[in-house]
Amino acid sequence: MARVLRHLFPACHSRVWREFRQPSLSFGSRICASYPYQAASHSQTAESPATSSRRSGEISIVHGDSRTVDNEKTNGYSGSTYTYEDTIAAIVTSLGGQDGSVAIVRLSGSSAVSIAGQLFRPARKSRNGASWQPKSHKVEYGTVVDSSGAIIDEVLVVPMLAPRSYTREDVVELQCHGGSICVHRVLQLCLQSGARLAKPGEFSMRAFLNGRLDLAQAENVAELISAKSSVAAETALAGMQGGLSSLVHTIREQCLELLGDIEARLDFEDEMPVLEQAEVVSKIDSMWERLQEALGTARRGELLQAGLQVAIVGRPNVGKSSLLNAWSQSSRAIVTDVPGTTRDVVEADVVVGGISVNLLDTAGIRATDDLVESIGVQRSKAAAKGADIIVMVVSALDGWTPQDNDIFEEIWECPTSLQGGTASYSNGSLSSSKIAQVPSILVINKVDTASPTSVILPEKVSNAFSTIVPTCAPQSVGLKNLEAALLKLVGFGEVTTGGRQWAANQRQAEQLLRASEALERVKASAQQDFPIDMWTVDLKEAAIALGQISGDDVTEELLSSIFSRFCIGK
Repeated sequence: MARVLRHLFPACHSRVWREFRQPSLSFGSRICASYPYQAASHSQTAESPATSSRRSGEISIVHGDSRTVDNEKTNGYSGSTYTYEDTIAAIVTSLGGQDGSVAIVRLSGSSAVSIAGQLFRPARKSRNGASWQPKSHKVEYGTVVDSSGAIIDEVLVVPMLAPRSYTREDVVELQCHGGSICVHRVLQLCLQSGARLAKPGEFSMRAFLNGRLDLAQAENVAELISAKSSVAAETALAGMQGGLSSLVHTIREQCLELLGDIEARLDFEDEMPVLEQAEVVSKIDSMWERLQEALGTARRGELLQAGLQVAIVGRPNVGKSSLLNAWSQSSRAIVTDVPGTTRDVVEADVVVGGISVNLLDTAGIRATDDLVESIGVQRSKAAAKGADIIVMVVSALDGWTPQDNDIFEEIWECPTSLQGGTASYSNGSLSSSKIAQVPSILVINKVDTASPTSVILPEKVSNAFSTIVPTCAPQSVGLKNLEAALLKLVGFGEVTTGGRQWAANQRQAEQLLRASEALERVKASAQQDFPIDMWTVDLKEAAIALGQISGDDVTEELLSSIFSRFCIGK
């Protein structure tokens, strides 16, 4: 086949290979354009291996090129002309919650220094009255003034000249007094002086496009900001430092190298030795195994970012509210001996083994004529059906009652959102609503009043729960065992707080799986002695999938989708 193709299309193989080695980052009709870096006068900083390849020409964008996004569902980047020549500005400190003492406006772009110079008046003016001449990374104190010369705020100005900045453009940060008034007035002056309000994630997008970080690292920036626990933050930091990126770049380069070997033999079959099948299979196996290791982190990444929602259900007065209060070390839920005290879903957040867990204390489920309580019961059922894990509480004193059985039958007919429990975590889906597949834990509470062994469970009930945990909620007895059971149920029991291990997110895991499956097809082709030119199709598929993770092979729609999820100012 290879010989026939070469006679029909003599330049086909070489041309296809050369074109494939070029990046396929497409903005509109542009496949690849050169990026004339405009900061050559400033000192160059060291680059990581993860980004140096893109800076050397693998991915490049025209500075000042205007592109219109046709997809109107890309949030902040939709329906407008996007110009990288603009200087952008945004408030980069949080404006939510209690006011801080400092708020920061960031400018980035070719006009950042001149715009800041229009507004900033240094306290120590030069003798000759010359305009402000910033020194990179040197803090200066002064004031921000409006067009009439009126002082708006006293500020510290931090210029970071290209390429020694987050975006690798000229960046100026104006550190204002805290609160919302001063910082918004300063931002407004920046916009009036020629800056454009930054879109969500635009600073990080420019950092990516300028080779400051790759796409996987950029995603970890957002994950660090949204981290809900210290372990989630450590995981994001590991990703920012190139954990996943290094692996992806290495495997992608190995794919491209193997492609090069194959294409060379297609072009120069008579001059080159035969490619040994065993050697190819060995290389494929090595890459495939590393991809499996990366895929193994995906579940951890999902849990750290999304957290878990745990519904605590049961009949009235079995100690659900006491369990929530003890677990969260708070008094969120009202506890009385009166059945039906809890009439709505009460929430509390805890961190279990590094996972953010949202606890839902639900109203006791029972038949009632009270309108308000009946609404609470319906909400309890809805919370149970929408939770990731259900913790059902029964009383050691009362044992398993007919009312407990009614609750069990009703709730366990519907699979929860986690879908799979211990029976199907491997494939992540739940094809039926079998009771044994529901991710559930049974808590036998009030063990201070009776032995948990006195609770006799029907066989189908005992089979439905992954673990049975005895507790005495008011005394916090059994809570550690409950947390351990929760972590084991979601496959997270081996992770310890403080460990810095990177993890793939859902988007990255999809591409890792795509690459893994492509390599499996390459291996099958090699083992079945298919012509070697057929191997290249799946090798290219694997390389493209890995490029979707690193950013070496992406579309504008993908970039818009990723960066529009960032906050404005990052």
